[in-house]
Amino acid sequence: MSEQPTQPATASTADLPTTLPAETQANQPGQEQQMHPAPIVIREGYEGSHKLRGRVALITGGDSGIGRSVAVHFAREGADVVIVYLNEHQDARETEGMVTAEGRRALLLAGDIGDPAFCQEVIRRTMDTFGQLDVLVNNAAEQHPQEHLGDITPEQLERTFRTNIFAMFYLTQAALPHLKPGSAVINTTSVTAYRGSPQLLDYSSTKGAIVAFTRSLSQNLAGQGVRVNAVAPGPTWTPLIPSTFDAQRVSEHGQNTPLQRPGQPSEVAPAYVYLASEDSSYVTGQVLHPNGGDIING
Repeated sequence: MSEQPTQPATASTADLPTTLPAETQANQPGQEQQMHPAPIVIREGYEGSHKLRGRVALITGGDSGIGRSVAVHFAREGADVVIVYLNEHQDARETEGMVTAEGRRALLLAGDIGDPAFCQEVIRRTMDTFGQLDVLVNNAAEQHPQEHLGDITPEQLERTFRTNIFAMFYLTQAALPHLKPGSAVINTTSVTAYRGSPQLLDYSSTKGAIVAFTRSLSQNLAGQGVRVNAVAPGPTWTPLIPSTFDAQRVSEHGQNTPLQRPGQPSEVAPAYVYLASEDSSYVTGQVLHPNGGDIING
């Protein structure tokens, strides 16, 4: 009996949940398979229009959450996808199934992007498999809340920066020789880069660094025709949330936004489609803000 293709969770805009369950997970970066309800991967009725036909996109943290949603949207728009993840093998295989169900190819690569040697290997494997790389999405991140600055150990500080910002340098450095005019780099920052977070001091600091990295790299690569932009999501229902916070905090996630609810990955991923496609051909060095209505002015 043949295995059925993995189907992404869908919902219409009117049916998006306004509250979250009080659930937690023991280990970061979390697993989407353990989340109930499952995050919405793609909006019901979303139709691709070949915006990324013939392109190859690499997405870190592509196994789940926003990364999974971006992978499925990209595939529906015609791209083959490289999914880089840490060790969430079942989530990654499910995302692979969603991509192949769209008629596109997927390559799964597991490892630590904080290791520059692994980043070099990721690009080598991508080129060996697809022969090109057109869109790089630096999305993977980790966060570890602490009540006081003194509670952040040197080990935590170094680890958070290595995953969240050092890895963007390592992977972009490795990818750059293969990016051509018309290629795009998209970095995931956060609303916390602009408004801060009292319990996520190191995480917020990395997200601020990502904004500066995006703006600076966009100027550095403009002459080569490579565009560099970022997306700064607000509170979104992804595995990182139940694997970071206690049950009470999870249940309140997103309630303080003007829209008074958490966002879904399906509401964030179209921003990446825009930045990856020719629709944004005159856009570089910018940050998009799908954040539930917070006015950032950034």
